[in-house]
Amino acid sequence: MQKDTGNPDNNPVRILVVGTGAVGGFYGSRLDQAGAEVTTVHRSDYTTVLESGIHIDSIDGPAHFRPKRVLRNVADYGDFPDYILVTLKSLPALDIASIIAPAVGPGTTIFLLQNGVDIEQPICNRFPDNEIVSGLAFICVSRSRPGQISHLCHGRLVIGSYPSGITPAVRQLAELFKKSKTPCPVSDSIVLERWRKLLWNAPFNPISVLTRTDTVQIMAQPEIVVLAREIMEEVCAVSNSLGHFLPQEAIEKNLAETRKMRPYRTSMLLDYEAGRPMEIEAIVGNIIKAAKNNGVKVPRLETMYSLLKLTASRK
Repeated sequence: MQKDTGNPDNNPVRILVVGTGAVGGFYGSRLDQAGAEVTTVHRSDYTTVLESGIHIDSIDGPAHFRPKRVLRNVADYGDFPDYILVTLKSLPALDIASIIAPAVGPGTTIFLLQNGVDIEQPICNRFPDNEIVSGLAFICVSRSRPGQISHLCHGRLVIGSYPSGITPAVRQLAELFKKSKTPCPVSDSIVLERWRKLLWNAPFNPISVLTRTDTVQIMAQPEIVVLAREIMEEVCAVSNSLGHFLPQEAIEKNLAETRKMRPYRTSMLLDYEAGRPMEIEAIVGNIIKAAKNNGVKVPRLETMYSLLKLTASRK
């Protein structure tokens, strides 16, 4: 895809991507195509990206992304960007606020594009005067090797100001993604959208790890589909108890869309197979905490959580 020339005043939006794996690399590339000035932070594939950029094998066609700058650490940025795009995993051991702190200036908007619920509050606590944009990626994408991303299907984003509302910063991001032909609706209830995404993540990520299977294999087993539906019903019960209403039809819609997907190995399964920490708390544990606080029974989620914790401890 041809890159946009940028803003008419030749003052491009400056974006720092922190956690440039599959998701960060893919959406960083889209922002670059829209004319933003995108700098990326890497760990394991720093040298590869510095020398060759990021190659994306996508259903939309191949793409090659060369960031404006390639850094090892956030502090190396040496300035304050307009946006920090955080695509790091949501892990208890990861102090994201401290990681991004060197590049958070008075006018920096922090854009959290991560899984799970209740992931924004630590950032709000650390940076109470900075705007937080929360976002969700509906995409099947993985890093096949250093500097190489495989995009299988989907790609839609949903973003909104946290805890609610639609601000100029949200609209500017949505417009950038629109320029690169990336669907990006905005929501004034982004917390509800997070619970809506958990309808899929809560069953399919744990099941994929515990059975070592992809989505096609999961959907081929009627008994497992029943289990997935029952887990979704528990997610709905917790979300609804918090005032974030999810209709029953959303469950059947998720299952129908999963049946149409190409074989997809979830991000949690890929993390497990690579020996990386899994987002157990953000995707499952935080639901259980909310359920306990609101007196909602979630026995299937509790079983998934216990089995995942045991699986992780034996890796």
